Amino acid sequence: MTSTATPITIKKYANRRLYNTATSSYVTLDHLCQMVKDNADFVVYDAKTGEDITRSVLTQIIVEEEGKGGQNLLPIPFLRQLIGFYGDSLGGLVPRYLEYSMQAFHRNEQQMRQYMESALGGLFPFNPIEEMNKQNAALFESAFKIFAPFYNASGNPAEATENSPSNEASVSELQGRLNAMQQQLEELLAETKK
Repeated sequence: MTSTATPITIKKYANRRLYNTATSSYVTLDHLCQMVKDNADFVVYDAKTGEDITRSVLTQIIVEEEGKGGQNLLPIPFLRQLIGFYGDSLGGLVPRYLEYSMQAFHRNEQQMRQYMESALGGLFPFNPIEEMNKQNAALFESAFKIFAPFYNASGNPAEATENSPSNEASVSELQGRLNAMQQQLEELLAETKK
């Protein structure tokens, strides 16, 4: 969504219908899904209150896509971990990290497509793509391992004990891990550009 033009305005009415003001027509969630894939920037407003409901509509698109079957992009353990961060004091770090991770993944995706296009005789270049997939998997796994000191095996917040580090020490350790992971991401990106 890197469009510099003004985003298209979509209005959602009480009857749950979505109206594209640019085309003066009603649209469905499938239309909005295709707009996302086409990199068309849009915002969705509640027609009655004027509230920006873009996040909930995009979430609804994800739920519908996951429900269609065939291709599920959100593994259950990931969803459980993500839910565990809601209401947590460290939850504010998660959106920034996930956004950065998805940007890195998107750059790798572009490289994978280039490998496929440049493959000779239609041969599929498994080795470079497998390597990038491993790097991306490690990236997402390490994203949630950062928070391991704060969560127990069941995904619930860990209780403090006498030997537990103070909140200040835990936050410092977390910041150090985030910095180290950011360095690793930058190194991975540098390697993939070679």
